[in-house]
Amino acid sequence: IRSFMMNESKVMEFILIGFSEFPELQIPLFVFFFLTYLATLTGNILLMTIIRLHRHLHVPMYFFLSILSFSETCYTLAVIPKMLVNLITEEKAISFTGCAVQMFFFIGFGGTNCMLLTAMGYDRCVAICKPLHYKVLMSDRVCSHLVAFAAVTGFTLSLIVTYFIFTLPFCGGKEIKHFFCDMTPVIQAACTENNGIETVIFVFCIVVVFGSFLLILLSYLLIFNTILKIPSTEGKHKAFSTCASHLTVVFVHFGCASIIYLRPKSTYSLQEDTLISVTYTVVTPLLNPMVYSLRNKGVHLAFRKGLGKKLSTWMR
Repeated sequence: IRSFMMNESKVMEFILIGFSEFPELQIPLFVFFFLTYLATLTGNILLMTIIRLHRHLHVPMYFFLSILSFSETCYTLAVIPKMLVNLITEEKAISFTGCAVQMFFFIGFGGTNCMLLTAMGYDRCVAICKPLHYKVLMSDRVCSHLVAFAAVTGFTLSLIVTYFIFTLPFCGGKEIKHFFCDMTPVIQAACTENNGIETVIFVFCIVVVFGSFLLILLSYLLIFNTILKIPSTEGKHKAFSTCASHLTVVFVHFGCASIIYLRPKSTYSLQEDTLISVTYTVVTPLLNPMVYSLRNKGVHLAFRKGLGKKLSTWMR
């Protein structure tokens, strides 16, 4: 704690470089990011509302989906509003404490999302491989425990990583070569090289990103093995269609995370990382409600029913 306070006394704020290298694109980027963020909020809130109001969606798959939508909403809230403000103002500063808080929530919700996607993969595995035991293996209590485990684990690891990073020595005015307080750019802003911190970060990423992906991969190996044993083509197609939306979100989510966090330090590039970071902080969160709304028959049907009721009410 003493070390943390000493660091804060030396550095009161950081300067987020972000998109400063492209001054002519500040307003177009603001409009694009704002509209995308608005669409993300609307999509996630609509998805959560539909699941909450329709009883036939009160099953584990949609329970996890509603929690994921909530987590994605909070995940974007930790980064995008500050980024939008920086795009239209000359002041790009963020306080030392504000930077630590932003990183804590960003990593916490990001880690929680990884494990929620893992829980969703397990749910699909049980539904297809053990359909007769589904209600027992995926009871309300089990689902609640899985969500609690995802959140507690994600934020515990986030607290550890954030603490280690912000006890590094920061001195003088420091620029962060990013549009938010991500791990690698903040570590690079420190006054000293610290390989120990980078090892902690790498272990964290292996545990959360690679570990979660391996569990999802194992779930789908079991799923595909079961699907291949289904005699009818229609049965195979029906079983696989229940997994398509989840697989799409998984590949985009873990693909971006792997490129950023599981690669050699020597390949770091501000321009490339900014572009990839935009993908997983702005674009990917929009993918979740879009994919599950457009491809999921249950959500589609519930939305059309709700829209039909609204139209009939207005016509009266």
